[in-house]
Amino acid sequence: MADFLPLFIQQLFNGLSLGAIYALIAIGYTMVYGIIGMINFAHGEIYMVGAYVGLVAVTAIGTQSGLPIWLIIAVMLVLSVTVTGVYGFAVERIAYRPLRSSPRLVALISAIGMSIFLQNWVGLGQGTRDMAVPSLISGAYTLQMGESFEITIAWSRLMIIGVVLALMIALTLFIQHSRMGRASRACSQDLQMAELLGINTDRVISFTFVLGAVLAAVGGVLIAITVGKLNPFIGFIAGIKAFTAAVLGGIGSIPGAMLGGVLLGVAETLAAGYISSEYKDIVAFGLLVLILLFRPTGLLGKPEVEKV
Repeated sequence: MADFLPLFIQQLFNGLSLGAIYALIAIGYTMVYGIIGMINFAHGEIYMVGAYVGLVAVTAIGTQSGLPIWLIIAVMLVLSVTVTGVYGFAVERIAYRPLRSSPRLVALISAIGMSIFLQNWVGLGQGTRDMAVPSLISGAYTLQMGESFEITIAWSRLMIIGVVLALMIALTLFIQHSRMGRASRACSQDLQMAELLGINTDRVISFTFVLGAVLAAVGGVLIAITVGKLNPFIGFIAGIKAFTAAVLGGIGSIPGAMLGGVLLGVAETLAAGYISSEYKDIVAFGLLVLILLFRPTGLLGKPEVEKV
């Protein structure tokens, strides 16, 4: 019992960093669904592509180049968000725009096909084996808790929390105060009426896909630096977890996606710490089932109103 609190704090910190990544990816799901009512199941692969672009960038620069670490990471992020922004735009134009008026099942099949295509596209180009990512940020801060336990706070995970927190604040301010943010909110409330009022809904939808891809790319680079390895299939499980986080918080709600990601990450790490790492997925998805049983719209979601 003496070690309960230190272990809890350690797992809570680990869960916050993992949940922050889930939240970044989940925002892409929830923004697309909030505007066009469709699920972009290729979004997890965009996250994977972002991680690979970051790896290519750091390989090209070299860890022994003499450049400051922060500058190398900045270059990785800039290249990653640029490339994945193009991928996000292409996914919307190829897999969604032609099918926007089709039944949702058709768009869902198209998204799954795009997901498989991107997996194989990267696999053919980079190989399907695990690839090592250089450890750019090493070391940790150690906090002694009692005589027999200490908390280790890795600088890389602290960086994840800091970067994601800054992005969440910036996104919130952008959605609330920018012209495109107001247009996005108008489209999420009533897409047809927004178009009648003169809003270029095609541009707003494309922007939503690009913004979601940019956030996912940041998550991909950060987790690649922290974990130290990646392969073309990391996007599938991360995408499913992020989609779960979006549903948990309330699909269509950006604050809900943030909350759902954090709750899912914390639930996973606590399950791994107190039960077994083999049970973390059971606990995470069991939490989702319980939430949907008692609150089908998610924690912060609102009941969908039928449009006449």
